Amino acid sequence: MNGISNRVMALSESATLVMSQKSAELKAKGVDVINLSVGEPDFATPNHIKEAAKEAIDNNFTFYTPASGTLDLRKAICTKLERENGLTYTPDQIVCSNGAKQSICNAILALVNKGDEVIEPAPYWVSYPEMVKMAEGVPVIVNAGIEQDFKMTAQQLEAAITEKTKAVIICSPSNPTGSVYSQTELKELADVLAKHKHVYAISDEIYEHISYVGKHESIAQFEE
Repeated sequence: MNGISNRVMALSESATLVMSQKSAELKAKGVDVINLSVGEPDFATPNHIKEAAKEAIDNNFTFYTPASGTLDLRKAICTKLERENGLTYTPDQIVCSNGAKQSICNAILALVNKGDEVIEPAPYWVSYPEMVKMAEGVPVIVNAGIEQDFKMTAQQLEAAITEKTKAVIICSPSNPTGSVYSQTELKELADVLAKHKHVYAISDEIYEHISYVGKHESIAQFEE
């Protein structure tokens, strides 16, 4: 008897973590390996962050917080979004998590019902399809090759949308390609979505500060 749910059994192991484990095994055998799998920095956590964490513990900041995050934190996020991205939100529109992966997974689980389709431009981060499958949704892969800088076009998005489409995941700067959507390209995608009110945009912008092509642009700037 298999006690594991069908939902979990349908998931594939993370290719990123498989590669990272293989790298660790080879290093343990003395092989000189450059690990390009897990996106971890090559420096330690900055001292001021470590000191702030220790200070919080010393001040007994160790109890349950609101599920959406503390009010001060949500206010700080609103300030950041206004200052750096020109986006205006209120604290009641902000939900905090333990990282981008949980945020994206929470969004998918909150939106996607069984059989709903989620559009994902490829190449994509390996966890996107598995999150959709965990929600019993259907990943719809749109191939965006090197000839288009690995970015989905408005025409491709339009062609992929059906009555079953619930969301599209946009990652800019992209993991794994590093491609960055311009403001014009995002506006074209937003114009398509404006015609399909039943489709949500899930925008993964975790790498906004690792970009070498100018100002970061968010699809959230287009309200309609």
